[in-house]
Amino acid sequence: MAVTDPIADMFTRIRNAKIVKHDYVYIPFSKFKLAILKLLKEEGFIGQYEVKKTSLDKQVLKVGLKYTSDHNSVIKDIKKVSKPGNRVYFRKRNIGRTKNGFGLSIISTSKGVMTDRNARLQNVGGEVIGEVY
Repeated sequence: MAVTDPIADMFTRIRNAKIVKHDYVYIPFSKFKLAILKLLKEEGFIGQYEVKKTSLDKQVLKVGLKYTSDHNSVIKDIKKVSKPGNRVYFRKRNIGRTKNGFGLSIISTSKGVMTDRNARLQNVGGEVIGEVY
């Protein structure tokens, strides 16, 4: 069955794996998902990730989740903001801080996928993909 919103599916897989405290989660591969995972890794929300091949010559992303010393997930919540039926865009001057600076927004801009902080620094706006905190 085809997935209507692959990014929302990725966020849901991460959220579900976090709830049951899995060490890894497997996500179908796409370059856009890889760019988002790179951001999450740079910001310290996930551990390692790697591209693996399945037996059917398809690629999947193996994502390592990060936990604190008392076994709580580093990711408190991850959610999709812009949806297929309701796209959300921010102009460069309207990009605010997520959770008073304790979280981050993932924004797809003309200069690539970046955090809200980087979008403000580079003075660009774009579509708000999701929020992580």
